Amino acid sequence: MFHRRELANAIRFLTVDVVQKANSGHPGTAMGMADIAEVLWNDFLRHNPVNPRWINRDRFVQSNGHGSMLTYSLLHLSGYGVTIQDLKDHRKLHSKTPGHPEYGVTAGVETTTGPLGQGFATAVGMALAEKKLAQEFNRAGFPIVDHFTYVFVGDGCLMEGVAQEAASLAGTLKLNKLVAVYDDNKISIDGETPGWFADDSAARFRALGWNVIADVDGHDAGAIAAAFAAARQSQDRPTMICCKTVIGYGSPNKQGKEEVHGAPLGVEEVARTREHLGWAHEAFIVPDAVMQAWDARPRGEKAEAEWRTLFERYRTKHPDLAAELERRSAGRLPDGFDAAFAREADRILGGEPIRQPIRKASNRVLGNLLEGLPEVIGGSADVSVSTLAWTSAARSITPDDFSGNFVHYGVREFGMSAMMNGMAAHGGLIPYGACYLVFSDYSRNAVRLSALMGLKAIFLYTHDSVGVGEDGPTHQPCEQLVALRAVPNMSLWRPGSELEALVAWESALKREGPSVIVAARQEGGVFAHESSDIDGIRRGGYVLKDSGAKPDIVLAATGSEIGLILEAAAVLEEQGKAVRLASIPNGNLFARQDRGYQESVLAFGTPTVFVEAASPLYWYQFLKGPGTVVGVDRFGESAPGPEIYRVMNLTAERIVSEASQLLR
Repeated sequence: MFHRRELANAIRFLTVDVVQKANSGHPGTAMGMADIAEVLWNDFLRHNPVNPRWINRDRFVQSNGHGSMLTYSLLHLSGYGVTIQDLKDHRKLHSKTPGHPEYGVTAGVETTTGPLGQGFATAVGMALAEKKLAQEFNRAGFPIVDHFTYVFVGDGCLMEGVAQEAASLAGTLKLNKLVAVYDDNKISIDGETPGWFADDSAARFRALGWNVIADVDGHDAGAIAAAFAAARQSQDRPTMICCKTVIGYGSPNKQGKEEVHGAPLGVEEVARTREHLGWAHEAFIVPDAVMQAWDARPRGEKAEAEWRTLFERYRTKHPDLAAELERRSAGRLPDGFDAAFAREADRILGGEPIRQPIRKASNRVLGNLLEGLPEVIGGSADVSVSTLAWTSAARSITPDDFSGNFVHYGVREFGMSAMMNGMAAHGGLIPYGACYLVFSDYSRNAVRLSALMGLKAIFLYTHDSVGVGEDGPTHQPCEQLVALRAVPNMSLWRPGSELEALVAWESALKREGPSVIVAARQEGGVFAHESSDIDGIRRGGYVLKDSGAKPDIVLAATGSEIGLILEAAAVLEEQGKAVRLASIPNGNLFARQDRGYQESVLAFGTPTVFVEAASPLYWYQFLKGPGTVVGVDRFGESAPGPEIYRVMNLTAERIVSEASQLLR
């Protein structure tokens, strides 16, 4: 058996050689945390490199993702198929070793990290998912869901507010299988951190309800192992292990300094580091004996085989639970989902159209769908009653009872969104979380990462426009819709009816990627649907009403503004005009349709007025002839919603006037 330091040095020299070859990267973190990582991966982490998606594996997240060479070195050494050539391609186009760990790019990477603090918050979501699924599926003698979530964090992660949000909730929910390791090296990009980060982090985490193991020597394998062993014994608290480390450990002239954080050591310093640590091997060479000592495949296959033997016994005794866990782990919706959707559609189509807030319509259809969707876990950032995220099917999760399906996140929009990403990445759950649309700005980067990773997370936003009214411009979104629609791989719904809300939820639950559902607090228009509208809604836009084969004017809208174009159409039709009304509940989907379908809805070349109580910028892409957009290009006012609509000239009269000018 090799001295542990030699195993850790394999990480260090893969890192310094790769970063030197790339002439770009962050060697300091990997060099400083190598001893901690070696102990965790060789003594405690239960995983199987041969099957990186084994559902009962421990999860490992490197939140300080700039030090990605730590993760890539670990994956290479333990047998995940990351080759030496992959390491040499670090930071090159289409490589398996990009600048920050990317979910879906590299086997063994559990989540995309880089925006600091979010990896930590995502890990909290993973630990929440483990605890929820364990309570749901484990039975006496059958700990089928039983794994830890480990997350490495740096000073920058703990400075970010999202980490505080998630840490606070993790302590409250008693996520005892969450183990965080703080790389306390007191260095960030600007230099030594005590000038701007003097927190007593150990005291802070104790106050948040964490088990804290402080003052661990991050270069003493025995002390590190003892800390991990103690952390795994915690029964009612997550654990923070605070490790004192030296950034760039082993570099004689640069260790402990800011300059080793984000730049290659340089040829001469690499040579000095080799001599200083006694690593007598050429660049990219790890001795076979060291590679063999690192190889986690034999013990990983053994661990998974033992679990599978247990699972087969579980299947015999609890066949329904076993089948349900396999279905949900595979990401398949229940067989009865389409039938449940059809029943809801029939209910809506068979009833009389009513005037109602869109958030209420969304709440009704979601509650009915959730009766047959045990994998859906809802939540809200303290406004479940206002957003109507709390449905007839909702039951609260509490620190001592995870049998429910609704998380009360408190006023933590960013933490909620990042934790949802963790639940989605963990598997077995489909999360949705709600807040007011204007506060999506707080959590935008987590929504962006959800889209980047292609996770099935559903972000429910209400109070969607100046129609919010008396609360004033701080609570009245105007630019948020266009900003969210601009996120690549996003699917944003702004339904204007109960049927559109139903299709929005169907799409979000089926889509392999994130969705935003924006459900207005104000009432929508009153109109009847045909069953054929469902296919059009699924394509993002459709003809709601047509008074002639060749319209004189097209009025298009989303959400609650459909009511305005219905009023305007009645006036124009009295004037003898042939009016087509189009609803575009999902501009992202509609933009991906072929031009022929888009033209069949919008009659390109026909004068067109788009209407939405938000920034008008998005809709100009669909104007293929004379047209205009009636929207909101300034902040709102504090007054009743209908009055603000009049003040900002968001009225049927304005639409008639714009249409008449176009027709002239």
